[in-house]
Amino acid sequence: MVAKRTMTLNLTDAEMRVLDELSVRKDITKTAVLRQALRLYQTIDARVDKGEKLLFENEATKEKAELMLL
Repeated sequence: MVAKRTMTLNLTDAEMRVLDELSVRKDITKTAVLRQALRLYQTIDARVDKGEKLLFENEATKEKAELMLL
């Protein structure tokens, strides 16, 4: 069994609203939203470290936009 640890997370009202909305929209817990976000960020960070780019493409117009990470 994987040991779990607890942490306190302080969010602004706006950040909490986003977390609430994503939780409802995805029908998952807020903890699950944060876990997914962490895994996604880890994956993106690893690929960017390898020199890859993160792009969004509009399917209709084929317009592309690069997402720059800070």
